[in-house]
Amino acid sequence: MSLTVDDFDFDLPPELIAQHPAPERGGSRLLHVHGMRHDDLRFADLPGLLKAGDLLVFNDTKVIKARFFGRKETGGQVEIMLERIVDATQAICQIRASKAPKPGSRLILADAFTVTMSGRAGADGDFFVLELAEGGDFWELAERYGKLPLPPYIAHPAEDADETRYQTVYARQPGAVAAPTAGLHFDDAMLDTLRRQGIATAFLTLHVGAGTYRPMRVEKIVDHRMHSERFEIPQATAEAIAATRAAGGRVIAVGTTSLRALESAAAANGMVRVGGAETDIFITPGYRFQVVDRLITNFHLPKSTLLMLVSAFAGYDAIRAAYAHAVAERYRFFSYGDAMLLEPAQE
Repeated sequence: MSLTVDDFDFDLPPELIAQHPAPERGGSRLLHVHGMRHDDLRFADLPGLLKAGDLLVFNDTKVIKARFFGRKETGGQVEIMLERIVDATQAICQIRASKAPKPGSRLILADAFTVTMSGRAGADGDFFVLELAEGGDFWELAERYGKLPLPPYIAHPAEDADETRYQTVYARQPGAVAAPTAGLHFDDAMLDTLRRQGIATAFLTLHVGAGTYRPMRVEKIVDHRMHSERFEIPQATAEAIAATRAAGGRVIAVGTTSLRALESAAAANGMVRVGGAETDIFITPGYRFQVVDRLITNFHLPKSTLLMLVSAFAGYDAIRAAYAHAVAERYRFFSYGDAMLLEPAQE
């Protein structure tokens, strides 16, 4: 079947877009989706849905302060959203301005440092390359002068509470400009409970880029090209997956970022390759999953690549029904919203 972007649209009342997290990390709701059946639960019920020998795989990326406000040397205002810090002196970004800067243009950011726009990047040339004009280190400058990059559908500027709640409790590797939001529901007490039950945990790193929010600009989904993101699979994680498989346990991805990394690193035998790589994997209905057996995720935007991914995993009709149920039951949507546990479509 030839699917279009409109096949992944749905009506969402604006008041269901969560503007703030639940008072406690584990205080959100959990919709358990298995086929056309939906169980309305609390996230605190998650341990009861898992069993000893299962393996949860988390993305330990850490959100950096990637948003900057500044001006061109000629005076026009600009807003910068880092997509990726390439190295200490170079970054790739999105730029919002009345007119896109030309190569060689200098921008003064946060009234503190100057960068030069040296060219375009990305598959469609819709990102910009910035070079530090006067030395320094992009990592340090981002931490000192940048703002936390909340998603565009969250209406308020980043507040003190967001500095904590828009990071997972296990965030370790700086580099993301958007949080792996399924992990925001886990607190240390939940992780301890899972480990006491014999449920193993493992970590990988995928640095989420700002491109995750870019709308699709095609009609047929086969014509879409994904932005590329960097990921790293440690040896310990590959070994944990192999041990789980050998013992008959299930590999459960916490978030679509973990799933994309695992499936991008999949070997023919269902194991994963160790090391770092770039991925632009685009998972749509019809994809055959090789590594992941269950998925914990939040609710995703209409017409988004992530909605296509979960439709591939749980089944197109099952996801449409689950989202309709979630809207009717007033679940909270998107980054600060509620969660789902998805069973695979073939079961």
